[in-house]
Amino acid sequence: MSPSLLLNLVVFLPALGALAIALLLGKERASEIRWAANIIVLVDFLASLLLLRGFDFGTAELQYVTRLSWIPSIGVEYFTGIDGISLTLILLTTLLGSIALLSSWTYITSRIKEYYIFLLLLQTGMLGVFISFDFFLFYIFWEVMLVPMYFLIGIWGGKNRLYAAIKFFLYTLAGSVLMLVAILALYFYNHSVTGEWTLNVLSYYQLSIPPDLQWWVFLGLFFAFAIKVPMWPFHTWLPDAHVQAPTAGSVILAGVLLKMGTYGFIRFSLPILPDASLQFAPFIAVLSIIAILYGALVALMQKDWKSLVAYSSVSHMGFITLGIFALNPLGLQGGLFQMLAHGVSTGGLFLIVGLAYERTHTREIAAYGGLGQVMPVFATLFAILALSSMGLPGLNGFIGEFLILIGSFEWNPVYTYWAVWGIVLAAAYLLWLYQRVMFGELKSDKLAALQDLNLREVMTLLPLALLAVWMGLYPQPLLRTLEPPVNAIIERVHPGYFAGTDVSPPALPSADAARVEQEDEEKSAVDALADAAGHARVRQ
Repeated sequence: MSPSLLLNLVVFLPALGALAIALLLGKERASEIRWAANIIVLVDFLASLLLLRGFDFGTAELQYVTRLSWIPSIGVEYFTGIDGISLTLILLTTLLGSIALLSSWTYITSRIKEYYIFLLLLQTGMLGVFISFDFFLFYIFWEVMLVPMYFLIGIWGGKNRLYAAIKFFLYTLAGSVLMLVAILALYFYNHSVTGEWTLNVLSYYQLSIPPDLQWWVFLGLFFAFAIKVPMWPFHTWLPDAHVQAPTAGSVILAGVLLKMGTYGFIRFSLPILPDASLQFAPFIAVLSIIAILYGALVALMQKDWKSLVAYSSVSHMGFITLGIFALNPLGLQGGLFQMLAHGVSTGGLFLIVGLAYERTHTREIAAYGGLGQVMPVFATLFAILALSSMGLPGLNGFIGEFLILIGSFEWNPVYTYWAVWGIVLAAAYLLWLYQRVMFGELKSDKLAALQDLNLREVMTLLPLALLAVWMGLYPQPLLRTLEPPVNAIIERVHPGYFAGTDVSPPALPSADAARVEQEDEEKSAVDALADAAGHARVRQ
């Protein structure tokens, strides 16, 4: 199988699985539906690991490229590929997707068929965002994600699920409309300069856009991505969505969907609009610091366990946007690493909350106490994930936050001074939560009778705990993967940044290079078929 075909299989396998479940399995076959959906996402995760086999970690150029003419009259192509940034986010998405489905085995008891179909469609939508290098294709995948998440919250959520689902949908849709206007502005400007109608993202990388136009286009993209992150003050939909969503929805929302906003900043805003990015960077830094402190302080005041973790996401995502808009290699690399670390640790914390709620049917922190006495395995995994979320050295959160703070200090020490208090507050609310829930006296006979985690539940949490430790102790493979595209983006924003250093930053991927990549892959596939045919003739 050619690498480009493998990449597209990884993206569309969940959607094909959803179609197969819809057509072949009736609603009454609940057990078979669960098994089928879990096998599909597990196979998808294993297939995504195969992308590592032929990946060149030393280049920023796109790999596994597919370019097909789609709507030639308006210059739309089916243009997909990955670099180091996309690769790491795809692996995070397939891992969390498989864990999220496994966590739903006993949690979801109604409309099981529809639930798994929506989760599988959501998986394809998220993966499609990370491989799209045509704005039309990107926008389709961006919008496709809205519908499954809306129904997951609106049907299988808590008692205020409809309010939360509609709020999530309207906020994100409003940002999407502004993003569409920004894309159209780039589309028509590119035509006025080159005479070519195209929505090829790599072609826009080569444009020299006037600063005034950059300013307005940046604003259009900013609102879409800031709502998705979400940045303060666009964050109000997030706590409602998290609290009302089923456990799997919260895991995917925190682990992957929030990263769509920061990914958009990195993939589009910085390289296409470098002047505007520099101009808006101090403004975004201020919003990021407000998010860090506000999210942490509000988390300290929460009485609902899930709401506390939701507000912690607002704080942690503030660290990520601060690192991105430091606009230096360490800050941007730290922001990307923290995107992955946050997906692992906060996704795990939402699983922890879901497992406790499934047993007790309450998320009130005051209703818990002494769980460590009856659930030692649960307590151990909870401790690892909580410590990783607060940035304890030796765990994944420390690496990302440390790089972000170095990058922001290089940019402006004042930003670092305020941001570092977010780490102190994170330790406060997470240790306070752990102490209230795990230690002390058992408050009721119901808590004393709780069973520790079974094998399936351990298998949802153990991979995340091990990954948190591995990323904290040996981050080099991930940092090496992210370094080439990060350096290429920094050189685009700050031309000559690496002059006089030992670093030779790669250029941003170009449309011509992507075409050569696809031609080489097609030639390799043809050569492989020819060799196979030759061997067959020899055997005959």
